[in-house]
Amino acid sequence: MQRKGVANLPLHGGHPPHWLFTRMIDLAEAITDVILDEYGHTEYLNRISNPYWFQAFSCVLGFDWHSSGTTTTTLGALKRAIKPEKHGIYISGGKGAKSRKTPQGIIHAGDLFNISTNKIDEMVNNSKLSAKIDNSCIQDGFTLYQHNFFITEKGEWAVVQQGMNTKNKYARRYHWMSNTIDDMLENPHTGISCDEKEAQALNMVATESQNTQQISIDLINDNPEHLRKYFKRKDQAQTLLSDFNSTTSFTMPAHHPVLDMDLSDKEFEVLKEAWEIQPENYEELLLLHGIGPKKIRALALISDLVYGEPASWEDPVKYSFTHGGKDGFPYPVNREVYDNSINTMRQAIEESHINKDERIKAIKRLDDFIT
Repeated sequence: MQRKGVANLPLHGGHPPHWLFTRMIDLAEAITDVILDEYGHTEYLNRISNPYWFQAFSCVLGFDWHSSGTTTTTLGALKRAIKPEKHGIYISGGKGAKSRKTPQGIIHAGDLFNISTNKIDEMVNNSKLSAKIDNSCIQDGFTLYQHNFFITEKGEWAVVQQGMNTKNKYARRYHWMSNTIDDMLENPHTGISCDEKEAQALNMVATESQNTQQISIDLINDNPEHLRKYFKRKDQAQTLLSDFNSTTSFTMPAHHPVLDMDLSDKEFEVLKEAWEIQPENYEELLLLHGIGPKKIRALALISDLVYGEPASWEDPVKYSFTHGGKDGFPYPVNREVYDNSINTMRQAIEESHINKDERIKAIKRLDDFIT
């Protein structure tokens, strides 16, 4: 299965100089041309959805290896470099307000590539769901602020999106690829790579959380009004779910990181609106307006404490790398795969239609990244 995943990057501000960005666009187009000619659209999306290939690609274009700006600038260069009519690929979305226009871009791409209405609707749904999962179902402390949706003329898609952690000033990048996902709601990030791992993070798309997903639906469809008793104190002696945190004498096990769980009347109204709709599955529940991290977390906690079905509180990122580690952890380096990745990138550079000086500089940046 294709390895997708995450990369942690420190937040850097500013913009690349114009002279650099114009060259990044030219080189991005040249490398894209070669990869599409040699390997086709599916393999191109496979590489975009590989966080380490994407990182190497960013460095080859001329960006700092460890900067959060690699995502924004590289994708900005790709959006300028990739021409749908020529390359058969369309990139929708972007940073901030542009990310919210992703559905319109998908619809435009569907018209451009003559993709069926059903397929377009499915891609719009997957775009929304991938963002909801990484922003709400995986509560790792990173809030999404960038969402990019790649579409090929055959209807294949990939997602590259990034979240920000304002406390540690790092960004985390998430990758998706359509033809490698068996279930959007169960382990969609197999083979995730990351430098840091959070001690505790709610992961509602882990295999261990599948029963919690079903109980969350049952709690909503059974009228959430009866859940008020877990959050509204009838007398001062009553213990609430929100009492179980580090500021009180009550302590929860390490795998129950309960934060401010006191849902307001307005938030309960959102749950009641969901009950009126009667979602048939967890995907429908997630995509309902107003169902965000706090409500997902509350339902997961009730599932555990009241019904004995715990969700996963393990950060889904793994200490794994695309080619293994030199110390044999998590597995020995696969030299054949490693060399192939390097060679395909170098071949793309050498065969690109850019001047010799720019090719030499790009290869030098690739060699620096490898070492």
